[in-house]
Amino acid sequence: MLKKLITIGLFGVFVVSMFIYSGGNNFASADSNKTLTIAHRGASGYAPENTMAAFEKAVDMKSDLFELDVQMSKDGELVVIHDTSVDRTTNGSGMVKDLTLDELQSLDAGSWFGEEFAGEPIPTLGEVLDEYRGKTGILIELKSPSLYPGIEEKVAEELRERNMDKPNNNKIIVQSFDHESVQTFNSILPSVPTGVLVGYSSTGISDEALNEFATYAEYVNPSKSMINVNLVDRIHELGMETHPWTVRDLESAESLLNAGVDGIITDYPDYVNDRK
Repeated sequence: MLKKLITIGLFGVFVVSMFIYSGGNNFASADSNKTLTIAHRGASGYAPENTMAAFEKAVDMKSDLFELDVQMSKDGELVVIHDTSVDRTTNGSGMVKDLTLDELQSLDAGSWFGEEFAGEPIPTLGEVLDEYRGKTGILIELKSPSLYPGIEEKVAEELRERNMDKPNNNKIIVQSFDHESVQTFNSILPSVPTGVLVGYSSTGISDEALNEFATYAEYVNPSKSMINVNLVDRIHELGMETHPWTVRDLESAESLLNAGVDGIITDYPDYVNDRK
């Protein structure tokens, strides 16, 4: 009787172990096939773009990553803002490169979006990395890097200082429309995944271009209007992934999910999360 109970017990342990093992594999497989939600300039449909309020909203809405834009102040500090001038998103005027960090951070970068965001400052890249390191993924865009010689090394140093130069699970990605800048960053810090941004072209992306991208980038991120199943397949065949931009309507989110993209850059994280 005792022998029989032991046999039954061992069998039960075996069954449970197999179930857990199988479940673990299924979970990993499902996770690897997940379409990432990437909050564009933070959850910029709900808070002023490229501010801590927008990044916090992105995390609250369970985005997998948020995207931000990096430029450089007159005194060489890395600041998070999209336009090369401060006119559209602050109460100031002038070019980012012509203003010091103190001048930039004295501006109101929130009131234009809503009174409840009055006083939101332009953050530095370091402030964002310190606040969200380990909490979420961050997609860093080098914005107009030709205006800021050496910006690639400065971004790399910010990551090194925080031990973020060897990210787990591609939690840090650096991208740009300036493909030469992407190559430069890749040569400085090859451990950090990089992406090439591609603006809309009626001729699409050639095989020659994709093969070139594959020599220094892990991601090809085109305008959403360029995406179809064929392009996604061609990108995947070269071992790269794609995060198209920028979704601002439900139909676009649905179309990109059906095309099999790996991530979606969106002002409205819930438009993607509600459809995954």
